[in-house]
Amino acid sequence: MQNKLKNTVKSYLPILEWLPNYKKSDLQGDLSAGLTVGIMLIPQGMAYAMLAGLEPIHGLYAVTVPLLLYAIFGTSRQLAVGPVAMVSLLTAAGIASLNADSPEQYLLYALTLAFLVGLIQFVMGILRLGFVVNFLSHPVISGFTSAAAIIIGLSQIKHLFRIDLPNSEHVQEMAVAIFQNIGEIHWITFGIGVIGIIIIKYGKKIHKSFPAPLVAVVVGILLVWAFDLTAAGVKIVGSVPSGLPSISSPAFDWGTWKTLFPIALTISLVGFAESFAVAKTIQSKHKNYRLNSNQELIALGMANFGAAFFKGYPVTGGFSRTAVNNEAGAKTSLSSIISALLIVLTLLFFTNLFYNLPSAILAAVVLVAVSGLVDFKEPIHLWKKDKVDFWMLIATFVITLTLGIETGIISGMILSLIVVIYRASRPHMAQLGRVPGTNIYRNIDRFTDLDIRDDLMMVRIDGPIYFANVEFIKEKLDKWILDRPTKVNMIIFNMESVTNIDSTGAHELNEWINNWRKIGTDICMTSIKGPVRDVLNRWAILEYVGADHVFVDDNTAVSAFDHTIDTEILEKYTPYAIQSNLKK
Repeated sequence: MQNKLKNTVKSYLPILEWLPNYKKSDLQGDLSAGLTVGIMLIPQGMAYAMLAGLEPIHGLYAVTVPLLLYAIFGTSRQLAVGPVAMVSLLTAAGIASLNADSPEQYLLYALTLAFLVGLIQFVMGILRLGFVVNFLSHPVISGFTSAAAIIIGLSQIKHLFRIDLPNSEHVQEMAVAIFQNIGEIHWITFGIGVIGIIIIKYGKKIHKSFPAPLVAVVVGILLVWAFDLTAAGVKIVGSVPSGLPSISSPAFDWGTWKTLFPIALTISLVGFAESFAVAKTIQSKHKNYRLNSNQELIALGMANFGAAFFKGYPVTGGFSRTAVNNEAGAKTSLSSIISALLIVLTLLFFTNLFYNLPSAILAAVVLVAVSGLVDFKEPIHLWKKDKVDFWMLIATFVITLTLGIETGIISGMILSLIVVIYRASRPHMAQLGRVPGTNIYRNIDRFTDLDIRDDLMMVRIDGPIYFANVEFIKEKLDKWILDRPTKVNMIIFNMESVTNIDSTGAHELNEWINNWRKIGTDICMTSIKGPVRDVLNRWAILEYVGADHVFVDDNTAVSAFDHTIDTEILEKYTPYAIQSNLKK
């Protein structure tokens, strides 16, 4: 009993699993990874906060307490949690509809959004609803991510060029505004941004652990300070508050919650999908621990609660940071704790160093980060392999670009469900024929030279028989019967691939049997799975079919139809006789 309680506590607090067994040999990798990711988080956190419409300092707040909480509750030992470009843009898009009157009110909405995201993810984890994210199919995520990356990139043009652009998530509006204001480019700002992009983009070629974003930040600050570029019109971050974040509180009024809930649900699902995808990829390289999707939801929920009560905004696991964390040698979540401590030191002692940081450098950080999110290979691959998934990707991509982030992801989920329902409503069906010289039966459309009898039709349905597909199944069966040159005297239903039958399916199956027998076409069933047999028994269908018309395999059914098998042997090999012998 005590061991069971201990295991339960460990399942909800994974830190108790690895920390007591921490190896001294892991410290070097964790320390190196923690410092590397911490350095990376400083410019990224500030840049993403700006993308979300917040002051840069809130990006640093979002990687202190949330990072520590994930280290305690998360099952991944390499996942780096914090602000990401996608969630930052979704945050800005969601809060825009509330028309905040002041920066303080905007922050309150961001805190409330983080709280709602945390609440949704936490509840989903407790209710073990991690499977829900499966409704976001890979083509939908790919199309959505590529479109969102383009929108994010365009949203940073105003900082890179220093021109006035509307806060919009519709690509057509942004493109028109850029075209109209292109003549007002501030060339010094643009030059600083280009320098930043070059450093961040190509700095990694010097060495994989080269802190390119931080170097770009230092170069940008030095350029502004050395040449007094603020006097020339270069926009800088300005004063950055020092000290740790004070305790904050989200709004608890129903009106705000109701407005923010759709975007909170979107962030919850998209954030978890992104986080769990990268966590699975990294975990496959480490066999010393296992991921738990429901515990990951709880951990991300707790991290977002931390953001809500310590002046952050919604967070999730990031692709680039997690990859860097792993490559830098992270063995446990201690690396995340070290990263958080580095941010704490920055907040306490070094925020004044960021006064002259150009906004164009932060824009460069975002632009380079999202440039890799536009996936050109996936649509080409799907065009060759799966046209339905290709068009689903394209539809999600176009809708997201033109109608907005929230509409895009919701439309993508609906498209995924429609495709699932469509495919489920049209199960694969096959007529079977005997392989010459054997008792094996195969699909007559896939194999040649099979023995096919006109008076007997053997059918296999690959999937459940339920309300959504009964009409399709019946129409196909009727067509096959009509295509036969002579009357079909027997239909053999091979049920080995039928996984379930609902009430509609049972009712329709009973009707089919009744109508076929009225016109002189008998029916029998073979290879019925236990759970399906239970359903057929509940609806008295097996009783109606008859015990002498239910067989363990196709060959026995054919032999019974031809009267070429001894009655005693036939009775011995019915499912009922086998079941009775097993009970003995």
